[in-house]
Amino acid sequence: DNDNMPYVVPFNFGYKDNYIYLHSAKEGKKLSILKNNGNVCIAFSTDHKLAFQSENVACSYGMKFRSVLAYGKVEFIEDFNEKIKIMNIIMNHYTSHEFTYSEPAVKNVETFRIAITEMTGKEYGY
Repeated sequence: DNDNMPYVVPFNFGYKDNYIYLHSAKEGKKLSILKNNGNVCIAFSTDHKLAFQSENVACSYGMKFRSVLAYGKVEFIEDFNEKIKIMNIIMNHYTSHEFTYSEPAVKNVETFRIAITEMTGKEYGY
């Protein structure tokens, strides 16, 4: 953040063509931080499942999971039509429903993408 501290926030996102797409309100702490320093690391974690070798031995417990870390740089998108494309990419990640967006809705949202420069993955227990 602006005080040189790590800053983590959850986001709804979309992914297409090696970019992670995000949206936000037009102002706020996370936006201020991203505009000040656009270097990011995004963490994804899924398929969590408790596993153990022996039910009675605490240290035999662990968590199965799959995870990805993506590193990149924020690119803010201001073009009206590109913002609509980004909003559709994000929505298509969660639903196949088609949407239309009012002009005020598009103008009142900040859209940006992360150009992925490095990506690593880990799978444990599967």
